Amino acid sequence: MNERQRNHIDLSLLTAVLLLMVLSLGVVYSASATWAYEKFGESDRLLNSHLLKVLLGIGAIFVGMFIPYTKYRKLTKPALLAAVGLLVVTLVLGGETKGATRWLHLGGFSFQPSEFAKFALLFHLCALIAAKGELIRDFKRGYVPMMIWVGAVVGLVMLQPNFSAGAMIAGLSLVMLFVSRARITHILGTIAMGLPAIAVYAVSAPYRMERIQSFITGSSGGRHNYQLLQGIIGFANGGVFGVGPGESRQRDLFLPESYGDFVFSIVGEEYGLVGTLFFLFLFLVIMLRGFKIARVARDEFGQLLAIAITSTVTLYALVNAGVTIGVLPTTGQPMPFVSYGGSA
Repeated sequence: MNERQRNHIDLSLLTAVLLLMVLSLGVVYSASATWAYEKFGESDRLLNSHLLKVLLGIGAIFVGMFIPYTKYRKLTKPALLAAVGLLVVTLVLGGETKGATRWLHLGGFSFQPSEFAKFALLFHLCALIAAKGELIRDFKRGYVPMMIWVGAVVGLVMLQPNFSAGAMIAGLSLVMLFVSRARITHILGTIAMGLPAIAVYAVSAPYRMERIQSFITGSSGGRHNYQLLQGIIGFANGGVFGVGPGESRQRDLFLPESYGDFVFSIVGEEYGLVGTLFFLFLFLVIMLRGFKIARVARDEFGQLLAIAITSTVTLYALVNAGVTIGVLPTTGQPMPFVSYGGSA
């Protein structure tokens, strides 16, 4: 029985994911301890919450191993319709945080529907592409119907407003259309039409313009660069080998969101260049093994699913790392499997 026929567990991929999730416990605890103590009087408050989500995530991994991916194919459209519905409900009833309506609160549980919508959209694109085949190259019958779904999800996410999440979803969708043999002229045309809309959206809110200007000028001052500056200080403190686990100084209320979007800075401070390269190596393993799975998948739907999931995880990791070292604008996107929170 060759590799294409086997339905085996990729141990390298599984090990990399589990390592990131387990290592996140120490990093999140260190990054959140001071803030949690100041706010709740318990330094392990966020750790306990994160631990529960890690355990649920690990459980979901092992449950998912026994579900054939072909079962998802018929569920992608209902899931996407539900996701669009949740995005609409979020705009109407969602809780506002820092000026944006991105969360739904159900009792003591809260979540971001945009995270569910992201995967629902990508999964449905995989199903549509596999069903349409060469018809994907036809603009009216193949390309436009898929772009309607993409536009609906991205538009609703942008209205929250959540520019970075909307841009990431749009980018990942275009990646899937590119690998599906859609005409490059159709994709470039979509990008050309989208750029003016993005420009208008960017200037529609002063804080977005300030953030863009701060990134372009590279100024170390201003409220939009404060978080980035403190994150870079963390990397500088860590040097090659780091200051040691639990010894971060930036987590002592200097670095905002040190347990979330900027958790990679705490990795750099406590574990140094060696630690950050190890974390990035684990994501490299995920990328290489994920694309290997796509290459040997038994059908096109499986290939596309592997590409979609692998691209999402690795792109989010790359963007998060790029943001924390200042080579990309601040986006507010978490590091997969590492940042605090159930979505990550």
